[in-house]
Formats: sequence, structure tokens, C-alpha cells
Amino acid sequence: MTQETTALGRSTAVRVSTDGRSQSGDRVHSAARAAADSVPVIRTGPTGITAATPLVMITSSGRTAFYGDPSPATVRDLVEELEEGTVPTADADAVVEHDPEAASLPVPESGPLSVGRRDVLGPCGWVAPLEPADWSFVSTAQTPDAAAEAGLLGRGRGDAATDEPVASAWETASKTDGDPVVVCNANDASDLPTGDDTLLSGAPMAVLDGIAAVAEYVDAGDAVVYVNESRTDLYADLREAIDAAADILPIVPQLVAGPDEFRASEPTAALEALEGADRTEPRLQPPSPAKRGLYSRPTVIHTPRTFAHVQRAVAEPESFDADAADPGTRIVTVTGDVDDPATVELGSSGSLATAHGAVEMDGAFKMACVGGVLGGITRNLDVAPTAQSLRAAGLGTDGVVELFDTDRCAVETVGQRARFAAKENSGRCVPGREGTKQLAELLRDIYQGSFESEKIRELGRVMRQSSNCQIGAHAPRPVTTAIDEFEPEFRAHTDGRCPSGTCTEKL
Repeated sequence: MTQETTALGRSTAVRVSTDGRSQSGDRVHSAARAAADSVPVIRTGPTGITAATPLVMITSSGRTAFYGDPSPATVRDLVEELEEGTVPTADADAVVEHDPEAASLPVPESGPLSVGRRDVLGPCGWVAPLEPADWSFVSTAQTPDAAAEAGLLGRGRGDAATDEPVASAWETASKTDGDPVVVCNANDASDLPTGDDTLLSGAPMAVLDGIAAVAEYVDAGDAVVYVNESRTDLYADLREAIDAAADILPIVPQLVAGPDEFRASEPTAALEALEGADRTEPRLQPPSPAKRGLYSRPTVIHTPRTFAHVQRAVAEPESFDADAADPGTRIVTVTGDVDDPATVELGSSGSLATAHGAVEMDGAFKMACVGGVLGGITRNLDVAPTAQSLRAAGLGTDGVVELFDTDRCAVETVGQRARFAAKENSGRCVPGREGTKQLAELLRDIYQGSFESEKIRELGRVMRQSSNCQIGAHAPRPVTTAIDEFEPEFRAHTDGRCPSGTCTEKL
């Protein structure tokens, strides 16, 4: 019986890509191993495309055949054919010719896997995620200066340098008195999948390598990976990945589980949770975490997406255009009224509309919420995925695009998000605590015949400018952008009519 072995340097192998520890993935993987004699069978992490999960890839001498969600019996037949020296292609979903020593997943010419690029996502679904031998670590041999010079911006809501140059935070932390610490903020309880999920499951070594590179740059004595306490499977996998790389990495992160609360992923609230505070709430700023962070030490806080981009910037600096406003790529997860969510990677010259091609919608497209649960509502996805373009369009940059069909009501959709903000805010500042309540009440008033558009916009302006936390600052965004796009729909509700027909019981 074949044993698990490294994915790289093998011209012939069977790879099984799954999302999490699914029973179907377990059955398919077991069937492949049972049928294999001399061919390595490698269980990889997710590709980011869930429609074909589990995905079986049959590889030999630079040719890979893709089979989405095959039965265990089919897998046994495929592996037996490969054992006989032939790559089975007759019923494959795709067949790709590639470099026999490919370290990144070969991309088919069509289908969801062909959408966007696979730079940072390249190892996901192809490399054994918990096997350090499959990874070329940069933090052990190369200077991290290239990442600082690349002009990379922080990515994701949990990053203390969101949409700002990460090198500025590094310089501040390295020059501030005290022993710096590096935090990977992977705590996200929004119930929306993100690119961080895919990277932590599919390429944890890339994230750990990026953490170590930043720690080397700022001369940090400690590093922490902070995850949700409810993500027990992810915690176990990360524990295994950290232990496996402990003898390789120049710094070994501690793994800490934190509260399963939306507010706990805000960077300074994460620090409070890591310090064991009784109440999870964001800190007043300034000073920034880079000056006064975890236990008052200078602290660099990034998301897994940012650390993975740091790793790539060090490994392949030529792939980053330092003159670009937003160097590198953006990882975007498409979810909502879709058959299966998908995580794709888009270049700065691309468009969010491209990401739409990675999923199948339940119905006709009506609108999207871009930027997470408190993102902006839009009917137009022809927007570049850069931080500058998204902000200019009034959208969020958190890397989540929710697609909604024509059965969705714009008023009900943003009302749910306003109520979410009223419930989840920390309550520390008046604009966040009281403003979110007032916003939800103003939206409820619409169903009673009162639509005060200018009052909503003025409240939103005050909350954006004066809230201490991200929840208070971003809560108005879904509402004001929805009014911009669907004001007639809001006014129809004041007359007792929901154009989408979903609010009948409320009217």
C-alpha cells in the first residue's frame, strides 16, 4: 500500500483536493489509496473552487486529468489505469499539459478553475498542505527587504494596515522601544468564507513563511496565530503545520484560539482578546498597534492573505510592480445566492465581474454586496479589485463578493445588516453603540411609511467620521449605497409595496 509522500518532484501522482474533513473527501481519498500500489496518493487542501469538491487529479509526466466529485468506484478504476502507465482522460472534466515539476496547480482552459490567476493561490489544491518538504521557505535564506520594497498593502478587515503600505507598520514597529511581536489575525466570525480560509487550509506553510519573514524584518521575538475557538478542525491542522515546520522556520508562532465573535477580529479587539480581557472591544487609537500593541509591545498585525502575499513578494519580487497603486493580486471569495462559493485571485487590471464566472447563480443577478457583511451594495461589478477602485466605487475591500438574485429585496437585505451591526458593535463609542441602533430604526420606519433619506445619509456621515470601531464606521455603507442604487425600491416600501415580493408579511 502506498504511503503519503511529498507532492513535489513526483512526475506521477494522484492528488485528492477536499474542503475540510468531509466524509465524501475521506471516501474518495481512501478509495484512491486502496487502489494504488506504486503511485503516490496525496491529499491536498482546497483549490478554492468548491463546485467540484472533492477534486481528483491524475498526473503523469506533465499531464493532469481533472475529475470533479467522482465516486469511490470511479476513483479506483482511474488509479488502476494510472498504475498501468496511462493517464485516464476519456471522461475527464479537463486535461492539462504542464511542467512535470510544477509547484502550482495546472490551470484548465475553461471552467471555474480557469477564472482569474493562481499566483498566491497556486499551491492550494496541489501541494500537500502539512508537508514542509513540499515548500521552498524564503524566511530561512532570503532577505525580506523585497516585500517591504514591493509596496504591498494590507488585505482584509482583520489587518491593522488594511489598504495601507505594510512596510510603514514594519518600520514603526522596528523603531519603537520594546521587543516587537507579529500577529497573524485569522479570527473571522462573519459566517462568510474568505480567501484566508483557503490559504490556511491549502497553503499554511506559505502563511507561516510570511509570518517568519516579517518577524525577521522587525526582529520580533514572538509570533502568534489567532483563530476562532469554534474552528477546531482548522486549529488542529494549523497545530500540525506549525509543529511540522518548527525545525525549519526561524520563528515558531504560538497558536491561540479567541472568541467566536465578529467584533473579535478587529485588530485592536484581537489584542484585547489575546491579553485575556473580560470584554472584547477595540482600543482607542492612536497609538497604533505598531507602537503599542500586545502587552504594550510594538506589534505587527496582518491577515493570512497579507502574509501569503509577503511570502510571494520575497520569493518572486519580479511578480510585484512596485510602481502600482496596489501591487500584487487580490483574493476574492464569491458567495451569496450561488450553487457553490468560490475563491479566486484577480490581478489589478482585472474586474470583479470576472469572479462572477467562477460560480453558478440560483437565479438572475440583481445586486452584489462587495466587501463583507458591511460592504457596499452595487449593480455594477465592472470594478477593478484594487483598494483604490473599490473605495472610489463606495465598496468594501475585505475580499468577499455576495451575489444576490432578483428574489432579494434591497431594503430587507440592508436592514438585516443594520440589525447585525447594532447587535455586534462593542458599545464602546456613542456613534457605534447608538448610531447603529438609530440606523436600524430608520430602516424599520420605512415599513411604516417614513423614508428619511437625508437623515440616514447624515447619520452615516457622522458614524463614518467619529466611530472608534470598524463596525460603527462601516455600518452605514450597505444602506447608503443601496439607496444610491435602489431608491425607488425604498420609496415603494413606504407605499406598502415590495417590488421583489419578499416583504409582504412586513408591509
